[in-house]
Amino acid sequence: MKLYSKFQVILFSLIAAGAAAAATAAFCTKAVAARQQAALPPQQETVALSAQDQEHEELLSATLSDGTVLETNTPALPVANDTASYTQDEQQNISVYERCNEAVVNITTQVMGYDWFLEPVVTSSGSGSGSIIDKRGYVVTNVHVIENASIINISLADGSTYEGKVVGQDKESDIAVLKFEPPAGVELKTISFGNSDTLKVGQKVIAIGNPFALERTMTTGIISGLGRPIQESTNVIIRNMIQTDAAINPGNSGGPLLDSQGRMIGINTIIYSASGSSSGVGFAIPVSTARRVVADLLKYGKVNRGVMMLSLIQNTSRIAGYAGYGISGGMIVSRVREDSEAAKAGIKGGTKAVQYGTFNPQTIYLGGDIITAIDSISVSKLADYYSALEDKKPGDTVTVTVYRDKQYIKLKVKLEEESTATKSSGSSSKSSKSSKSI
Repeated sequence: MKLYSKFQVILFSLIAAGAAAAATAAFCTKAVAARQQAALPPQQETVALSAQDQEHEELLSATLSDGTVLETNTPALPVANDTASYTQDEQQNISVYERCNEAVVNITTQVMGYDWFLEPVVTSSGSGSGSIIDKRGYVVTNVHVIENASIINISLADGSTYEGKVVGQDKESDIAVLKFEPPAGVELKTISFGNSDTLKVGQKVIAIGNPFALERTMTTGIISGLGRPIQESTNVIIRNMIQTDAAINPGNSGGPLLDSQGRMIGINTIIYSASGSSSGVGFAIPVSTARRVVADLLKYGKVNRGVMMLSLIQNTSRIAGYAGYGISGGMIVSRVREDSEAAKAGIKGGTKAVQYGTFNPQTIYLGGDIITAIDSISVSKLADYYSALEDKKPGDTVTVTVYRDKQYIKLKVKLEEESTATKSSGSSSKSSKSSKSI
């Protein structure tokens, strides 16, 4: 072990203390300089910000209308100045709206009645939407939009209003065609029919209409389902409806459902909602139905459908129990016109006359066939029967399944013109001198 003298120990201690004091002084000098540099105003900084850094600094602040500057930590996106700044989806939406919105009309109706003094008064009014499909002023909409209306007004995008006349309406499909007279020299914007046969679930759709009288409102969504059979009223079931989650509200009825190219693929008709407002479940009549129906309405004023010359009665458990039928559903064939195609095909009507009903009894004939299906469509009520024949024309042949003598039989029936059925309806049901009440 090496020994140091007392003098050496004191000398070494003084040297160490001096070194520590020098290090401490150097550290404090640097800290003071840093604080002084931080306290300098921004304009005294010697390092210039790059253009990108300056833009970033501007995006991190917002100036209010009174000049107050807010500091933020989220950079703002650049404002879109041209079409190149929109997304592809936004460009599609904008393009479809600019192309089609002027062809969507606002339809308002008034229903007239009479007061105690037999003077005409407005008893109710309504509104809906429609699409101009022809430059001559033809508009397609829903029957329920103009039902029972005494006055129909059609308002265009430029604010002009014209009186509309009913060209034809078809309750089985809920489609109506209106006509107004545009002024000379005015070229109307129109919406073209697309194709609803190639639609896919998940496909984007656009609806334009007048919900709550807010004219030409656009909503977007997708096709949520296809081929939906929806009962629109007591005796009307519309098959192959398009289901969509695009917002549809009261006032959208009759307006177009469009694809991403601005072509009409459906007519907005019904919403499912407990509140009456959009719940994301809306339905549109497919344009394939509209093409066929509109063509007949423009040509004949009505739809020329094929029919069977039959008188039908709804089968019930009470009737089935009385007549001894083995089933309680389907449509009972009460009478068949003797010289009709249905009679030639072998469909049999009833032979036993009974009085049915309490307050307004009617004579029906039991013992005949019960229609349970037409082609592949099951028939349990009158609405099913009409729905099965909705897209059939005179001359078409359908397969009718009937229940007879506790077994099911399939018959081929050629359909006839409805006008012939109307003219011959009086001879299709002969009265019986004796009848029983049930």
